[in-house]
Amino acid sequence: MNGINPCRDNNARIKGGDVKSSNVLIVSVPPGEAPLWVREKWVGLELPLRYSAPKTCFCFGILSAPSTWWGLLWGMLRGRAERVSGYVVEAGPAVDILERSSPEAAAWWRENAPQHLAPKRCLVFNDFACRVVDA
Repeated sequence: MNGINPCRDNNARIKGGDVKSSNVLIVSVPPGEAPLWVREKWVGLELPLRYSAPKTCFCFGILSAPSTWWGLLWGMLRGRAERVSGYVVEAGPAVDILERSSPEAAAWWRENAPQHLAPKRCLVFNDFACRVVDA
């Protein structure tokens, strides 16, 4: 379930709160629920970070995430959320960057997970799949 995970910036259980000042380079295929060919397209992309350091988040899979705030809370209480250490990026701008190199992969995101691309929605890339670079 970990890998590219959805979170809502204002409702996410994120420890820390520094402002973004860096980018992250995706250096290996992140785990997650998106098809392998879609996840492979993230490799080599540089994405703007929401926070300059990795954060510990309670996350759900991109396809299995509950669609409501109450569902998220209930899922966390039932232990269905996974604690992930990773880099938080804003989802919409990240998919826009993905579209430049792979319109097909960006289309997959827009067709299969549009609810996660709304404003204030974020994706969490596992820290082992990333490297921080200067902005």
